[in-house]
Amino acid sequence: MIKDQKDNLFLLVKSLTKSEKRQFKLYVGRLGVNADSKFLNLFNILDKLQTYDEDFILKHGDVKKQQLANVKAHLYKQILISLKLNPSHQNIRSQIREQLDFASILYHKGLYKQSLKILDKSKELAIHNEEKNLAYEIVEFEKLIESQYITRSISGRADELTIQAKELSYLNVIASKLSNLSLQLYGLFLKTGYARNRVEAEEISTYFYKRLPKYDIQKLSFREKLWLYKAYLWYSFLMQDFKNCYKYATKWVNLFYDNPSMINLHPVFFLKGSNYLLEALFYVRRRDKFEKALHRMIDMVNSKTFYKDENVEALAFLYINLNRINLHFIDGSFNEGLLIVPEIETQLKQYSNRIDEHHTMTFYYKFASLHFGVGNNKECIAYLDKIISNKSLSMREDLLCFSRVLNLVAHYEAGLDYHIESLLRSTYKFLIKMNDLHEVQKEMIKFIKGLQDIYPQDIKKAFEALRDTLKTFEDHPYERRAFLYLDIISWLESKIENKPVGQIIRDKYLAAQG
Repeated sequence: MIKDQKDNLFLLVKSLTKSEKRQFKLYVGRLGVNADSKFLNLFNILDKLQTYDEDFILKHGDVKKQQLANVKAHLYKQILISLKLNPSHQNIRSQIREQLDFASILYHKGLYKQSLKILDKSKELAIHNEEKNLAYEIVEFEKLIESQYITRSISGRADELTIQAKELSYLNVIASKLSNLSLQLYGLFLKTGYARNRVEAEEISTYFYKRLPKYDIQKLSFREKLWLYKAYLWYSFLMQDFKNCYKYATKWVNLFYDNPSMINLHPVFFLKGSNYLLEALFYVRRRDKFEKALHRMIDMVNSKTFYKDENVEALAFLYINLNRINLHFIDGSFNEGLLIVPEIETQLKQYSNRIDEHHTMTFYYKFASLHFGVGNNKECIAYLDKIISNKSLSMREDLLCFSRVLNLVAHYEAGLDYHIESLLRSTYKFLIKMNDLHEVQKEMIKFIKGLQDIYPQDIKKAFEALRDTLKTFEDHPYERRAFLYLDIISWLESKIENKPVGQIIRDKYLAAQG
């Protein structure tokens, strides 16, 4: 039976680089008895397969069906041990953990002073690198040794450790509460997107301030400030307060540039902060600052000092390319944006095992919007169909909703009105089910539904009437999010003025520049 590539062991084997595979075989080969072992034979088979095929494994390996689960588990563990020994995976955290293990061994052998010496150096390293949970663990270990054995004659040693423990405990509690709040807000944003009405906004605000811990900014260091800015950022995004999004994303990114050693220690957080800064600048339409921030991130990622592993490479691809596309939405340069789509699609396939489905579908929505912007409506529909037809998709509800609205408009533009009625019904039902039917969407659906009853000479007036109606929602705190996904007003103006929508957006952008 052929399975898909979701087998965990198969995915792990396929994620290995050539050097990691070579090291694994050297690691396994250190014991001669492993040369013909079942788990090594299984590794060699999996390495050659393009898709996971259990029947092929059982036929060509020397593993019986009842043995396969155990052999796979053993191989998985051996690969992880080999990776742990690889210098490229030995970060500061693993180094501190290793020193803790050494200190524990010395302690159990009764070599208390040697153990304390290692712990003291490890603690200093942990605090310097913002690993305060590990630092607290080390202090507790020091307290254990000091409380049992007379090892030093330093006056006030007990007080020193007690004060350290209290300070670290306080900061760890603050960081834990802020990280919990940040994660909960992020989860809420992924599920529903922005606040959809006053009631939701009040609920989010109450939720945020009820869980925001009291803090003294002067006592917070890098880690605590990072979680604080993240929490405020997600709160601002949920409330569609994009100026504050920009404010806290800037604080987040500057925190890294002010502490450059932290960029390599936490490259994922650096990339995420840079992405949110770009997202905020995109929403406030600051192309100059957007382009500068984008190039600054790209320069950092391409620098020789920037740490890269498979996860970091995938995230860098994701954030750089989503924002390369967004750059063209700011000024309406859709034709130029389409030039980079083939390159991104090719790389999307290469990163398919490392980029989640939600972000893949976000790319498809961007591609669809670019095609819609230049009038390639059938190509737009093809990309939207990948989103709409994906029944197992778990992504932001608002993105799913606007995919259907854009699909409806693209069908109208493409002249595919022979089943527009069924599309209208299915879109309306979907929006009702998602509890996402807003005034902008209601007006759009009502307009498209009524187009068939309008005489050709009255079409322009109908477009003008809808434009004037929708413009009243452009600055509405909860309705304006519709225009973040689909610039409906520019589309209407393109119909009224008989110009490409890209040119309309470009003209608006140039006018705004003065």
